[in-house]
Amino acid sequence: MNLLAEQIKNTALSMGYEKCGIIKISDMSGYEEKLNERIERIPATKPYYEGFYPFAHLQDTYPWAKSIVICARQYGKYHIPDHLEGLIAKYYLVDSRRDENSEDFQDSLKFEAYMQELGIKTATERKFGITALRWAALKAGLGIVRKNNFFYTDSGSWVHLEAWLIDKELESVEIPKLKKCPEKCNLCIKSCPTSSLSEPYTMNRSSCVSCLTTFEGWDLPHEKFNDEMGGWVFGCDVCQNVCPMNKGAWNATEEFPGLSELSKHISLEKILKMDYTFLENVMQPKFWYIEKHNVWRWKTNAINAMVNDYKEQYREYIFYACKDSNAKVREMAEWAIQKLNLLPHKPGTS
Repeated sequence: MNLLAEQIKNTALSMGYEKCGIIKISDMSGYEEKLNERIERIPATKPYYEGFYPFAHLQDTYPWAKSIVICARQYGKYHIPDHLEGLIAKYYLVDSRRDENSEDFQDSLKFEAYMQELGIKTATERKFGITALRWAALKAGLGIVRKNNFFYTDSGSWVHLEAWLIDKELESVEIPKLKKCPEKCNLCIKSCPTSSLSEPYTMNRSSCVSCLTTFEGWDLPHEKFNDEMGGWVFGCDVCQNVCPMNKGAWNATEEFPGLSELSKHISLEKILKMDYTFLENVMQPKFWYIEKHNVWRWKTNAINAMVNDYKEQYREYIFYACKDSNAKVREMAEWAIQKLNLLPHKPGTS
């Protein structure tokens, strides 16, 4: 590792990143083979994975790029309100990618500015990554990918990855010391609610609960997996929660900015009573996988969760949703009433 690479790595670590590595741009070429393997295993994923092929040929878009700086940052350090466990996946509760109030976001800006001050040209994409982040981190030796497809460091899978393309030819690669998944362990696969995770290192996006609550699942009354979605309304943590390699990895020592206050407004019942101004202006910027014009999804997801673990207290909220201004929400509420065989309370009855 030359002096410049060492400077970059040490600065990243001093800014709160757990790991930092640098790989050659050519190290991404093997990613194309992995995409081919995934498509071959589950052909239905082809339309989705086809969009990732440019990650294996970054110089077609960025001819000046010579290396990739890849960093891992622990997010399993934040306190998660108890009542949001199993409702919203932890990653999204402490997602710093677009949260300018978070220290993590500000450190990301500072780290990029530092590299630019050194005369390095950079490019990044903070939402979904400028390249295949897990593959880049794997090639840099920052950790390993486990059977549930998540990237693990010493902090388990509760880490966020970031990458920058740079115009300097540098390299800083580690050899990870993490133990591999036990050969006979299949807890993540057995626990996947929809069997989206059907075999090690693969996943069917169209049936993943995280996708069904965000990018898929547009017609929940007719969704094949609406029962299996359980109580989740945004994301899913099941395969990470059951992983033995994550045992004791979440160490809540800090508060994420604004999460405690926001959490007071979130429950299944409160979601159904939320006005669309709040959904669009408060919920959507925080949980941005659901776009502003689709925030009604929060209500349909909440109704589905109510159906899957019905309590009598939910009755009034489901009937309330029958009067919602959005037709999809009204349809979902009527579906729930039929599925649960609910009858409205008559005057004078309890």
